[in-house]
Amino acid sequence: MPISRLIDRLLRRLGVGLHDCGIEAGSDPVSDSHSVSAAQKGHVMSTPQYPGPAQPYPAQAPRKKSRKWPWLVGAIVGVLVVVGVTGGGEDKDASTAPVASAPAAESPAAPVAPVAAEPEPAAAGIGTPVRDGKFEFTVTNVETGLSSLGDNPYLAKEAQGQFVVVTMTVLNTSDEPKGVSPDDQKLFDGQGRKFSADMTAAMNLDTDVAIWDKINPGNSVTLKVVYDMPADAVPASMELHDSMFSGGVKMSLQ
Repeated sequence: MPISRLIDRLLRRLGVGLHDCGIEAGSDPVSDSHSVSAAQKGHVMSTPQYPGPAQPYPAQAPRKKSRKWPWLVGAIVGVLVVVGVTGGGEDKDASTAPVASAPAAESPAAPVAPVAAEPEPAAAGIGTPVRDGKFEFTVTNVETGLSSLGDNPYLAKEAQGQFVVVTMTVLNTSDEPKGVSPDDQKLFDGQGRKFSADMTAAMNLDTDVAIWDKINPGNSVTLKVVYDMPADAVPASMELHDSMFSGGVKMSLQ
């Protein structure tokens, strides 16, 4: 690096330039010393000339700060004006807006009367034919309070409570012979208790058909069914069946 540049950097740090020292930028002080004039050579012992004291660079005048507060005040005033206009408009709209009237209270609806359930049809009674499957049953008589049945000492039977004998006619409405079983016919008392037929006691009664016989199509027979019930029990209804697997039909005995 040229010495002039090095000196220039040092002087700049000290605040002095090369031109203040009489040195041209890019020149070499060593080479320049050999090119001095002859007059200067004669005065070798003369005192060398040094550059005067370095003059500091003129300080730059401080920039005047721009006054920003007038703009800030103007901006704040403008915002306040806009807010006042907007808010005033909303208040005006709110004050002039029509107030919705409250809906008139609806009168309570009159209570709807509960729909009465249709009563179930009354069960058929004594003397009214009822059907289940292929048989039509008609109960014709109910006899109660019998303590025993039969005159034969070997077949006669004493009741545990009382014997109740229900007499009915059975019509075969199918197109083929069908057997009817007294044991499939159920009796209920007033307490809802169910009773089955007493087949042994029934053997002491006269009947048109034995329990092992069948009824031919279109024929009607008289059947007597015996029940052993408590002495204070009252027959209330019956459930008559075409067979042990049929749904059955209910009828009243009262």
